[in-house]
Amino acid sequence: MTFTESISTCFKKYATFTGRASRSEYWWFSLFCVIVGLALSTLFGDGSIVSFANIILILPSISVACRRLHDVGRSGWWQLLAISLIGILVLIYWYVQPSKEVDNQYAV
Repeated sequence: MTFTESISTCFKKYATFTGRASRSEYWWFSLFCVIVGLALSTLFGDGSIVSFANIILILPSISVACRRLHDVGRSGWWQLLAISLIGILVLIYWYVQPSKEVDNQYAV
């Protein structure tokens, strides 16, 4: 999946928490979120515009992460591990895992 396809897919599935997301879809969209945040903070320097962009991007970010976890056979609720540093490292490990080719209970 290319950069533009990933962004398009994530916005089309804005609040879709079922199904799967490939590694490329997840990581391209994550890069897009970082680029948007850096560009807006550089251009405007005002936290309110960056905060507004983060509010717009939070739901598609959560949904693509949920679908990515489904792709590796985990529940989307595992995102709650992001509360701690160790949890973030565990999530990153799962996000970089290859897709499970077989159907699982979270995504068929």
